[in-house]
Amino acid sequence: MVHRRLWCAVVSVACAGCARGPFVEPDTAEHPSAVPVTSASPRVSATSPYFPSRDAWESRSPAELGFDEAKLKQAVEFAQSRESDWDFAMQTRVFGSLLGPIPMTRARTNGVIIRSGYIVATFGDTNAPDPTYSVAKSYLATLLGLAIDRGLIPNIDRPVGELVHDDIGGGYESAHNAAITWRHHATQTSEWQGEMYGKPSTFIGSAAFGSGEMKPRDIKPPGTHFEYNDVRVNRFALSLLHVWRRPLTDVLRREIMDPIGASDSWRWVPYDNALFSINGQAMPSVSGGTRWGGGLWISAMDHARFGLLMLRKGDWNGKQILSKRWVAEAARPQHSLTGARPDYGCLWWLNTQDRWPGTPRDSYSAQGAGDNSIWIDPSHDLVVVWRWHRGGDAQAEFYRRILSALK
Repeated sequence: MVHRRLWCAVVSVACAGCARGPFVEPDTAEHPSAVPVTSASPRVSATSPYFPSRDAWESRSPAELGFDEAKLKQAVEFAQSRESDWDFAMQTRVFGSLLGPIPMTRARTNGVIIRSGYIVATFGDTNAPDPTYSVAKSYLATLLGLAIDRGLIPNIDRPVGELVHDDIGGGYESAHNAAITWRHHATQTSEWQGEMYGKPSTFIGSAAFGSGEMKPRDIKPPGTHFEYNDVRVNRFALSLLHVWRRPLTDVLRREIMDPIGASDSWRWVPYDNALFSINGQAMPSVSGGTRWGGGLWISAMDHARFGLLMLRKGDWNGKQILSKRWVAEAARPQHSLTGARPDYGCLWWLNTQDRWPGTPRDSYSAQGAGDNSIWIDPSHDLVVVWRWHRGGDAQAEFYRRILSALK
């Protein structure tokens, strides 16, 4: 149960688009919202979106942002009662042998609710830079979109091997791997065959993969089978490193996080054996999660800035950091691929199949073990970051409670 003093603190806190070529046109039909769209208070401008500065993030009272204060309080109390049982001591048993560092401790469950760009509620230590597991995949997708926006990748549907010529882990030299496109990687349908950091793409072997090991199966043609596979995502990250020709941590910091005013506390920790020669310089390659240690270590507040960038379709206070076309591409079903999941975009989870019942179909989320999430609800102008919670039904229930608090 949330302490009264904590809730008082919560309430006081709250008182260049790219060319057509690289993308397939997104669906034009809008997904119906499961909950009616509600307008915010007239005191919150709908014509001049608010963006926080680097040093200050303004807050508004629940009433000003269209919420019933008592119901929002109950939603936060619910979230605080759903503490994750994740312990880093479970890491090897669940995921297999480590390749990088993990911390000894983590913050307790924490989060922030943003509406119309303003903070309406926070709980827990929202400045703790903890590992965020597979939420990092959505950041990788953003660096893919940015590379396409900049023309470094001419088309998302071109083979990766046209630009990436290393043979690491198997590279893209075989006939099978040569057919893999950037879209295949971004939708986890690549079926890339090889080995990264001593772990095979088959995910076979309990020592390497813990209780998450998979059973042997036939490999399908790229684009025809979805498999959530960190080995392949790590190969994707290395391929992006070749395209950017500078560490992806540096790209994310300079091109995304600094422009949106993120703190200096976050870092993308590489594996111990993830150093490669790019243009004659030693550069680390990052991972798409913390499955084997390392990964993106970041706070809820920095996640919230990233979520707000996506909510605002790549715009930050008048500067188009990401193209609107990429944001739309990342957050839509990938119907051009026979193997794509209907509830998965480009490394973002979608609500097209009622993943979070009772919430708008156009909402989407970055998801990581532990559980960690950034939920974006365009229909209600909301970003919700929730760290270290119980996943599954609890996540949907938290979002429903937030929406039911809207007047």
